[in-house]
Amino acid sequence: MKTSLAMTLPDDCSTRDVAQVLGLAVRSVQLMVDRGELEAWKTPGGHRRIARASVERWLAQRQAGAVVAPGGPPLPDGAVVPGAASPPEKDLGQRVAHSGNRAAPAHPQRQRVLLIEDSTHFQTLVKLLMAHSFPEVDLHVADDGIVGLAMAGELQPDVLIVDILLPGIDGATLIARLRSHPQFQRSRLIVVTSLEPEQRAPYAFALAGLPVVHKPRLVQELPGLLSECLRSVA
Repeated sequence: MKTSLAMTLPDDCSTRDVAQVLGLAVRSVQLMVDRGELEAWKTPGGHRRIARASVERWLAQRQAGAVVAPGGPPLPDGAVVPGAASPPEKDLGQRVAHSGNRAAPAHPQRQRVLLIEDSTHFQTLVKLLMAHSFPEVDLHVADDGIVGLAMAGELQPDVLIVDILLPGIDGATLIARLRSHPQFQRSRLIVVTSLEPEQRAPYAFALAGLPVVHKPRLVQELPGLLSECLRSVA
């Protein structure tokens, strides 16, 4: 579906054009350019232009390896995004096993936290914080949004810690879906981000009323917020 939409783009696309076709926030597309995932340059007037061919290549690579259509509902046991090709169930299961469950298997009587974060640095930092301050809580980790949705459906975590900017699915869209789905009404959400407050405007639709931790202050702020959230669902 998105591949056919990409064919309607001009040869040289604006960031907003690409964001609309991919169903992502403009900021997410900008980060894809910064990571070298999309080929881009600036016009003499300073406007960013993205090569349509690189968008098509990105879509082809993603469709070959995984479901990447943003915005799908968080369905349990291998959530599948509507309108996208479903990967074999065992492939998603392998991704979940590889990506996330790095802590000990969940104990039915222990509280569960699911961290959806692609940065290995911040994954490690949160794991250290949890081991120090919450040794009685099971921590599970997903490093992209699609795996995170599947694990959320399977684990039913008490608290989800979600980065705004994620590969595979826009973090803000993921958060909005989690908040609107009855399955997760009991779960508490904490947002973590490296974005400054003035850069968060495109994600305001998902962040309203949620605690947001700026990553440079994660060590100072996350333990208190997490403790409060865990108490509220105990």
